[in-house]
Amino acid sequence: MKLKTLGLVHTSATLVPVFQKLCNDYLPGVSVFNIVDDSLIKDVISKNELTNQTARRVVNYVGSAEAAGAEFIMVTCSSIGSAVEASAELTGVPVLRVDQPMADLAVQTGTKIGVIATLPTTLAPTSDLVKRRAIVAGKDIELTARLCEGAFEALMGGNPEKHDEMVSKALIELSSQVDVIVLAQASMARVVDTLSEDERKVPILSSPALAVQHIAELCKD
Repeated sequence: MKLKTLGLVHTSATLVPVFQKLCNDYLPGVSVFNIVDDSLIKDVISKNELTNQTARRVVNYVGSAEAAGAEFIMVTCSSIGSAVEASAELTGVPVLRVDQPMADLAVQTGTKIGVIATLPTTLAPTSDLVKRRAIVAGKDIELTARLCEGAFEALMGGNPEKHDEMVSKALIELSSQVDVIVLAQASMARVVDTLSEDERKVPILSSPALAVQHIAELCKD
């Protein structure tokens, strides 16, 4: 696949520069455009679920990206994963949920898989995805899901230090129980860099770079 145009759908503007850098590194020469609507994730968080109405809006955004000329579309939010899968069935170009390559790598890496999140609305869909990708791979896994309660609120409330401390503690505890850890939210990845080698006993996977690398591999075919 010779990719010329990639469409990215985000639920946070903070992810635009993160993915732009990754695309510059791994997809040189590919034109990238962004669709951003943070009301999607705000609705999921306030209602504690992905409603049919919000799912329909996700499908519409993916359709808009296709209409705008995207030859490949990626949605960068894990909380709306089921809507991304639904939109893939209705779209004429490949559509990827950002966490699928990460889930596949986790399944390849070990049988005891930890999933960690600061939002229940992200923890559930990511855990579900890992289980389903294990079935596709024909592998039995043991999944441990861990919610860092209060960490997201600390981050949104202007206390990133408290967020990082809570996530770090949970990562260290979980690393002694599993073979590999999956970060359900890309916002947690920066905490991994603060851990020592002793604290980071197992691979800790984050979705953005793995997703862009996956698209780059597809482009080699």
